[in-house]
Amino acid sequence: MNTTRKLILLTVIWSFMCIGAQAQEIASSFTKVGIKHFEKRQYKEALINFNKALEKDSSHFQAYYLRANTKKMFEDQHGAMKDYNRALELNPNFAEAYFERGNVKFVLQDYYGAIADYSYTIQINENHVEAYYKRGQAKHQLEAYEEAINDCSKIIEINAKNVDAFFLRGILKIEHGQTESGCLDLSKAGELGDLKAYEVIKERCNQKCFTSQL
Repeated sequence: MNTTRKLILLTVIWSFMCIGAQAQEIASSFTKVGIKHFEKRQYKEALINFNKALEKDSSHFQAYYLRANTKKMFEDQHGAMKDYNRALELNPNFAEAYFERGNVKFVLQDYYGAIADYSYTIQINENHVEAYYKRGQAKHQLEAYEEAINDCSKIIEINAKNVDAFFLRGILKIEHGQTESGCLDLSKAGELGDLKAYEVIKERCNQKCFTSQL
């Protein structure tokens, strides 16, 4: 290849690179505007801006993720699923996309699918408390009590004052036949500020104790 042809080729490559960089910059600008609208609960405007971002840069995985979050606000679960899928195709290590896709599956009552996505989230971020909690809830739906209890216990290892984990673990233990231990977890949840725990204690713990003494 002669020098002139090399220069022409380099010029073409440089032009494409500049165009690509410019498109990414414009896409990022639209995404930032979309985030501001989303934070103000202006979901229609947010969706418009995320659409514009993806028109400029179809590889912008953050925009797919954010558009999916916005679609959920319109209860467009299947549209959100498609965008989470695309975000994960572009970035397979995107923990929050796995987590939010798991939430969509949970809403659609695909509990096995939700558990898989929460597990992927935890593989990427082993301290993702919300993923453990939601996975515990999904396992609860499938009556996998011991595994769900283990997820709550993991949360408590990470944060010994996680009131939601104590409450859920208490319910799980009671349903699994571990009444005394479950009621103690509910008591701890109440101690940490969850007043509804005391309502459950009245309904399920005191009655159990009374019945066992007859």
